[in-house]
Amino acid sequence: MKEILGYWGCGNLSELEALLFKVFSKASVEKGLQEVSYQNNNCIAVLVGWNFTHNPSIFGEEIVKKKDFCQVALSAAGIPEFPDVTIKFVNQRLILSRDCFGRIPLYWFRQGQIIWFASRLQLLLSVLDSPQVSISGFYGYNCFSYVPIPLTPVENIFTIPPGYEIIWEITHNNQIQNNQIQNNQIQNNQIQNHKIQNRYEWREAKDLIEDENIAIWQLQGLLKDAIHRQVNNLPPGDVGVFLSGGLDSSIVAAALKQAGVKVKAYALDFGEYGVSELPFAEAVATHLEIPLVKVDATPKRIKSAIKNTVKALDLPFGDGVTVPIYLLCEAASKETAVIFNGEGGDQLFAGWTNKPLIAAGIYNSEDFDQQYLQTFHRLYGYEAQCFQAELYSQIEKNNPQNWIVEALNPDFTNNILARLRRATLMLKGAQNIHPRATNLAKAFDLRVRSPFCDLPLAEWSFALSGELCLQGNIEKYILKRAVESWLPSEIVWREKRGMGVPLNSWFNGELWGEVSKRLNAGILKFEGRYQEDIILKILAGEIGGQIRQRRIGEVLWLLLMWEIWRVEVLGEKAEGRSFDYRLLGLRILQKFGNK
Repeated sequence: MKEILGYWGCGNLSELEALLFKVFSKASVEKGLQEVSYQNNNCIAVLVGWNFTHNPSIFGEEIVKKKDFCQVALSAAGIPEFPDVTIKFVNQRLILSRDCFGRIPLYWFRQGQIIWFASRLQLLLSVLDSPQVSISGFYGYNCFSYVPIPLTPVENIFTIPPGYEIIWEITHNNQIQNNQIQNNQIQNNQIQNHKIQNRYEWREAKDLIEDENIAIWQLQGLLKDAIHRQVNNLPPGDVGVFLSGGLDSSIVAAALKQAGVKVKAYALDFGEYGVSELPFAEAVATHLEIPLVKVDATPKRIKSAIKNTVKALDLPFGDGVTVPIYLLCEAASKETAVIFNGEGGDQLFAGWTNKPLIAAGIYNSEDFDQQYLQTFHRLYGYEAQCFQAELYSQIEKNNPQNWIVEALNPDFTNNILARLRRATLMLKGAQNIHPRATNLAKAFDLRVRSPFCDLPLAEWSFALSGELCLQGNIEKYILKRAVESWLPSEIVWREKRGMGVPLNSWFNGELWGEVSKRLNAGILKFEGRYQEDIILKILAGEIGGQIRQRRIGEVLWLLLMWEIWRVEVLGEKAEGRSFDYRLLGLRILQKFGNK
């Protein structure tokens, strides 16, 4: 099952079926439909999925249907034993739940006495008469580069938080003794307000591991066990691994090779732009004796794939890595049905440690949440300079700290490093990295497996003392010690850089036309959200201390991805385009002023 859409509750059957037909028409669904329906005198429920594979042992969706009970479980990895999303119809209750790692999104909205739900936001857009942008969701996107849960960028559509379940239940109208279906409608019943329950909570262990040798031995076993759980139901032939040359993806490649899996690696080639990580990926592939496919990620290829990437992502995600990952998925899909990645290692082992944040947590805890918000390096703190007056007056009602307060809750951890790791799991991992990886893979019918998203491994990591995660200036210390015999020393112990996406270089060249087209001052004025001269302010360095030269490309990309999403996915108009001589003049000065 590639995507799912369903409804549950009390409503007019003909109207609901007509809405389903409308969705199918817009989605160009012609074959491969499978419907699971449930109906009694009190409620109706229909769940429809399409693009079912002919080999369910690989793609791993499970449907269980009994009297008064129906359950559908979805797995991003294609492993039924590890579902990421579960949908249950139990008697007169609807239960929607998500795994704690957040790999598959699940959306819902209420329409009268009907709850609609889907694994893809775009399916629900077709059900709404006139979808509108959520001001809070839009603001959150500009703070984080993703829309914070439970919000979406669309008003009245929400997402199930990772690690939670939401329950709705039918109540009977006691004034009517005989509930029955009349005029094709289930009447006289009502849906109670939903209940939300936490199914899993990340917390630090009471007894921490201090002994380095014990930690190394245990971690080596956990890594191998995580891989063995992930190599279940693999298709014949090679499986893919996205190999950046960084530590985490290299560990996954090495562990797969040790497990006897036929592996083919895929690495990005940015050409002459930026600081290339490709030599490190080549070194790992040579060491492991596995084939390496270089994937062209030069500006021309990036530009040609932006629109399709935005559609595949479903939600707006404002990180520059998204289009390169889309190109990796496209290349891998030609040769395999399953790909592995190294996502999750940074969250478990403190790969994103920020020393000023640690200092803030120790010495100035009152400002800690605010300083954490600033680590996203987006538009938080510059709202008055970025948004038009009417919208600014609306977003002032939102406090972004409310979107991170639970993730940074100190009640679940005893030290600042564990607190930061918990936050990155719940925020940057479950709300950003993992769902976007799944959606990009789904665009090519790929199943994505992330061995670091392994619950026993993740829970064990919260038994580590801070000194084993961060030792001096060495991040992910214990992970490096555990695998130093698996990989070349220059891979294990080199300083982490992250994927060096050369956004500034792209915008100085091939992508400048997209800025002129999509972020035109006239279009922004017509849209009514960003100030029409925001691009001038960014390029001139007028928006504040965070957006320095190396951050300009990141912020331009953030704005560009939103503008493409709102037009290509939401269906808003891009009108009012004008020619901006000031922007052209500044562009010329930047490009030629130093020559």
